[in-house]
Amino acid sequence: MKFGARKGRIAISDSTNIELIRSLFDAVVPTIIMSAGFALVGITIVAHHSDLPLMTILILGCCASVVRLVVTIHAAGAGSDAHLTIEKARLLEKRFAAAYLAFATCLGLFGARAFMLSSSDVHMLTICLLVGYGAGVAATVGLRPWIAVPAMIVAIAPAIATAITYHDHIYWALAGLTTAFLAGGINSLKGRHAKFAAEVSLRISCAKMARQDVLTELPNRLALRECFEERMARTDDRHLTALHCLDLNGFKPVNDNYGHPVGDTLLVAVAQRISACIRNTDLAARLGGDEFVVAQFDVTREYEAEALAQRLTDAIATPYEIGEHQITISTSVGYVVTDRRSELEDLLGLADEALYLGKQRHRLVKPRPVGALIMAR
Repeated sequence: MKFGARKGRIAISDSTNIELIRSLFDAVVPTIIMSAGFALVGITIVAHHSDLPLMTILILGCCASVVRLVVTIHAAGAGSDAHLTIEKARLLEKRFAAAYLAFATCLGLFGARAFMLSSSDVHMLTICLLVGYGAGVAATVGLRPWIAVPAMIVAIAPAIATAITYHDHIYWALAGLTTAFLAGGINSLKGRHAKFAAEVSLRISCAKMARQDVLTELPNRLALRECFEERMARTDDRHLTALHCLDLNGFKPVNDNYGHPVGDTLLVAVAQRISACIRNTDLAARLGGDEFVVAQFDVTREYEAEALAQRLTDAIATPYEIGEHQITISTSVGYVVTDRRSELEDLLGLADEALYLGKQRHRLVKPRPVGALIMAR
């Protein structure tokens, strides 16, 4: 898990950042409401004052609203991917921010121009629109202050600056009150972001701990089941799936002779070798003790499963240097290959039977992988 932050920012993990970025894409309905409100207020003002600059800004703002809505909907679809990477998430966020700030700029120009018109009714409608926008920003994108804060300032500050130019204490009070609301909103955003980021980080950490083996950091049985069910739901008839059960031979004497700390270090080393043998599309898990499982997906030929089982056997059999000790162990591998959607527990049972058969058959000789094949009928 990667951590990092710029100076003055809270250091949060990539997984937390992804969740915070996803929060941006829930703003479809508020975006529609704000766009409709902007268009309604703009059309109402232009209809009564026929101001060409204001009309031009209104058209640009409506175009920016459409772009913002399209970008938000697209990002919501892409962001729902369970395997969303931080690189992809940041790209979606940048596109969202560009569209969001473009509309904020149009709104800021609209507010400044509207306050140049000598009409208290126009000013009332405009300030209501700006206050509503600020509240909407805080509610929808407040978890990403680097977008929310500039958007609020760009949208609201021009109207405040224009109101100050009026030699009227009412407008000065209006500008002062709006500035206070803006400053308070920005301060609340920063506090809310820090609190929510901490909550998300804690939730992700707890979820990860529930699905990860503490010692080896491999997925545990729960994570294996979730991943297996998800992948099997997406498999097709062109590919096979293989499940490998591994049981270490000679591990108990390591604990007895050298102690459990050395045994734990050995298990970590074994887990690393197993992970090095598989592809990114496969999954290695520890079920407990010295029992491991490898789920091999998108297999095109049966021999690929046997080849992986042999690689695992050879890799684990290579001697280990742990402290001052050179330790040699072996592993028995039982695997099953299927071309249909199967339950994990059924495949584990068959692979375990193959594992037991291999242990019995090769008790006095070098262990070799033993496999089974299930074909759809």
